Amino acid sequence: MFQRFILFKKNTGISPYIWAVLSILPFYFLFQSSSPKEIIIGSLLTILFFITYRFAYISKKWAVYVWTCILISISFTMTSFFSYVYFAFFIAYLIGNIKDRIAFLILYIVHLISTTVSINFTIILNQEIFLKQLPFIIIICISVILLPFNIRNRNEMGQLEEKLEDANKRISELVKLEERQRIARDLHDTLGQKLSLIGLKSDLARKLIQKDPDQARSELKDVQQTARTALNEVRKLVSQMRGITLKEELVLIRQILKAAQIEYIGPEYITLTNVPILTENILSMCLKEAVNNVVKHSGASTCEIEIEQSLNGITMTVKDNGSQQVKEADFCKGNGLIGMKERLEFVNGTLDIVCKDGVTLIIRVPNVVKQMDREELV
Repeated sequence: MFQRFILFKKNTGISPYIWAVLSILPFYFLFQSSSPKEIIIGSLLTILFFITYRFAYISKKWAVYVWTCILISISFTMTSFFSYVYFAFFIAYLIGNIKDRIAFLILYIVHLISTTVSINFTIILNQEIFLKQLPFIIIICISVILLPFNIRNRNEMGQLEEKLEDANKRISELVKLEERQRIARDLHDTLGQKLSLIGLKSDLARKLIQKDPDQARSELKDVQQTARTALNEVRKLVSQMRGITLKEELVLIRQILKAAQIEYIGPEYITLTNVPILTENILSMCLKEAVNNVVKHSGASTCEIEIEQSLNGITMTVKDNGSQQVKEADFCKGNGLIGMKERLEFVNGTLDIVCKDGVTLIIRVPNVVKQMDREELV
């Protein structure tokens, strides 16, 4: 097979070839001089310019001023005596890559003044030769004015993009860590007590199997029932880990409320747009926990659910007409609201509780500015 010849590399484009042409051009202008002495001096200045240019790129602090001033002096000389103004383009590119703001502004002003003076001086001395390349001189003047700022802005944007990429990677790691902690917390809450109870009852049944077989059988039945309950809760936990949408959660909630003989008031279905999977999972879990509290603790006959999506975020309201006297301070003791707040804090959400004519939970989650591109959060 024939190997494809690539003239321009993808990562650099044609820029190296443009720089190469600009590096050869000085000699074209030099050999237009009639004096061998001028050719030798111009060639030495050109070689000195590129050597100094290399040192200027690797220098720091005060050395940047020294090397750049030498470059500006060489450029001034080449423009004035050899009508070669293109070194100004090299210097403009160098100044644009200077990170220190004060050094950038000082050298930018010095270079701009030097280039302007040298061009006007050359027009007076060699008007005919200089005016032949007037279009290119105009391009150089525009480059001296705009190129440093363009390069500086591009470098700053590159740095910001790198910082943003690093921040996204850190957020990704935090998401994984939080998910691990959530799974560990849910597993502890789900299985911890029940496995301890199974262990205790199994030990008790082993001790009673000779003395009181009936009591031992009763304890083993409790062990069996506890094991089944733990298995069901593990299945629910796994389904939550897989992720459930609000649309699917509303179907389950209507079934739960119907079984509890509580009237459901709310939308038949809900569809959210541009919402990360993690955020929707957290909202689904919070909605499930809120409805469980209504069923278990409120003594209500109705449960009203509202879900609104706006430009600012998502607001979810769960309201019941519970007859029990409940105060806002009572919710700090448990009822699963601590876990809800922890989950909502992770996505910068908030939970407000209003105890008036029942209990109203108001859950707010802001819109996400930028979602993860390379990972799907589950």
